[in-house]
Amino acid sequence: MTKSILRALAGETLTTPPIWMMRQAGRYLPEYKATRAQAGDFLKLCYTPDLAAEVTLQPIRRYGFDAAILFADILLLPQALGADLWFVTGEGPRLSTITNGAGVAALRPIEDIHETLNPIYETLRILTRALPKETTLIGFAGAPWTVATYMIAGRGTPDQAPAHLMRSQDRPAFEALIDVITHATIEYLSAQIEAGAEVVKLFDSWAGSLKGQDFIDFSLIPTQKIIAALKARHPHVPIIAFPREAGDHYVGFAKATGADCVAIDNSVTPEWAATHVQKDGCVQGNLAPQHMVTGGTELIKATKSVVQAFQNGPHIFNLGHGITPDANPDNVQIMIDTIRG
Repeated sequence: MTKSILRALAGETLTTPPIWMMRQAGRYLPEYKATRAQAGDFLKLCYTPDLAAEVTLQPIRRYGFDAAILFADILLLPQALGADLWFVTGEGPRLSTITNGAGVAALRPIEDIHETLNPIYETLRILTRALPKETTLIGFAGAPWTVATYMIAGRGTPDQAPAHLMRSQDRPAFEALIDVITHATIEYLSAQIEAGAEVVKLFDSWAGSLKGQDFIDFSLIPTQKIIAALKARHPHVPIIAFPREAGDHYVGFAKATGADCVAIDNSVTPEWAATHVQKDGCVQGNLAPQHMVTGGTELIKATKSVVQAFQNGPHIFNLGHGITPDANPDNVQIMIDTIRG
């Protein structure tokens, strides 16, 4: 029998939507914290296949989600391209910065990225053997604009200002960087599929800060290029696109890019998304992550409301963004019981 997520991605409307959660393997779980401590630091955890596979499996064992998403980080690709990458405890990632064409030209050749990323592919191979047969394995990468914002600023920023500045002041260098990331992402996701990923997802976490034509040029078109290249190589592998906070740009995004599913954040209502986005195919989302912290009757009510809004079309239940470290693991079970009950 075909796995439930693959059925939804193929356009089937299911009585009970399949469920997984962004960042489901992570800091809200005590077992994750224990494995992270064993690894010593975040990058070691990402690059140690046995431990990365272990944390990927933890939420599957605990909750029986319909999909497992590879445990890795979107910034492993810039590191594979030659950027220095390190994590500051309590603050997050830091990278060496790229601010001009010379910086782009100095990046490693795309064909060399696999040397760094081989442990990630090994994690996927372990998971293909270890996951329950009904659980779908999802691979992922950051979308070019989002990855570029980190490579230019050297860290996460509230408004992606350094990237916007480079885009406006040195457009040729900026476009060259987007182009390198786009082609590297194609190779990276293709290798993930060859290692066992049954679905891949593109996270454009900062898509919402691109306005008008810039959204088309730097979120939609790179996504379109990546999907077209992957579909040419792996025609039967579904692709989920997540242009977070895209607003009205969610409308028609699946058709324009070739994505099999559009993941939506919780800045739009499920009712709006059902009317405007789900008409083109599968939608993933979009419970507010805050409910995983606050719980109670509001969690149950909001969960039911998402399920109800999307019940007339293909839907994968998920949060509108990643689960936060302060979430209560019990609330995740309540959410699942509400959906499956």
